[in-house]
Amino acid sequence: MQGVFITKASKFLPNDPISNDEMESYLGMIDGVPSKGKGLTLRNNGIKTRYYSIDKQGNSTHSNAQMTALAIEQLMDEEVSKKDIELLACGTTSPDNLLPSHAVMVHGELKCGPVELISPSGACCASMQALKFGYNSILAGSTTNAVVTGSEKLSSLMLAEHFEKETERLLEMDKNPIISFEKDFLRWMLSDGASALLLENKPRINSVSLKIEWLEIKSYANQLETCMYAGADKNEDGTTTGWKEYSSDAWLDKSIFAFKQDVKLLGREIVPIGTKYLKEILDKKEFDINTISYFLPHLSSEVFRGKIAEEIVKYDINIPQEKWFTNLTRIGNVGSGSIFLMVEELMKSGKLKAGEKILLMVPESARFSYAYCLLTVC
Repeated sequence: MQGVFITKASKFLPNDPISNDEMESYLGMIDGVPSKGKGLTLRNNGIKTRYYSIDKQGNSTHSNAQMTALAIEQLMDEEVSKKDIELLACGTTSPDNLLPSHAVMVHGELKCGPVELISPSGACCASMQALKFGYNSILAGSTTNAVVTGSEKLSSLMLAEHFEKETERLLEMDKNPIISFEKDFLRWMLSDGASALLLENKPRINSVSLKIEWLEIKSYANQLETCMYAGADKNEDGTTTGWKEYSSDAWLDKSIFAFKQDVKLLGREIVPIGTKYLKEILDKKEFDINTISYFLPHLSSEVFRGKIAEEIVKYDINIPQEKWFTNLTRIGNVGSGSIFLMVEELMKSGKLKAGEKILLMVPESARFSYAYCLLTVC
């Protein structure tokens, strides 16, 4: 059988799961005051537990690169060992440093042989961009295998101490020292962890493999302004000013490096555009959506489950809820790692049968990109 196949999947989730009530004991309280946005955000997103790669003192227990390497280690076996890896494609939103790149740092932790690598940088679609690079490499005959990953270390960026300078500045200006909801919102949305897939040019005989039938990715940044951002501030006209244009004092005073979300823009645009794109793909591929057995949507919040279900019906796309497979409420939103974490769980569930089709959906709100992938169980 020719093609590109996901032959193994793995994950690394750091430390113990953290409940909603424990979150502020890890992240801290900004200006010593409990968050006013926490309750509303958690009620909406439906997340019950998540994972942090920090302890209660804010000390790091694992770097992003370390978590990713630990996930990759679990892929290795007698058929493909570390010395056999031909391509390493590592996607993330939250690399440990600006330079060297994330994949380089993972390679250093992994200590395998010399290898081709790439570091897709973005938000939730970064892992799917890594997957497409690996897929294309094998399809072109350049490599016979590839390891692709999605991972995040976001907890360190959400610590209350990173907002102290901003609250101090607001106090000096005699203003209420409460950071804006666009910054506070994401503190209760995001989680840490790493996931990895092994791609090969042939399926495994005695275990589940998934054939990649197609993988489509498209950005709509030409139409829409920035929605989620870090290392920048958003201006009233919708443009952004990057961190290099600010003084080092302003980085702290304005919490420039904090992750921020334009919540109104997110709610208005993320679902309609993604659904329209899905319809275009289905028409182009002449694919009958009724033939899928599983739908794996990357949901940042359970709020979007109903919105997606309502929107797809407008395009005569019917995916019953019993076909939806997610783990958001238990693992949290791990950004670029989330979609592979779902694939890993489903592959190891014992539920899959040969011939079943699986549709992956990854919306990215940073500046509205979308990825869809069709898999067939072998």
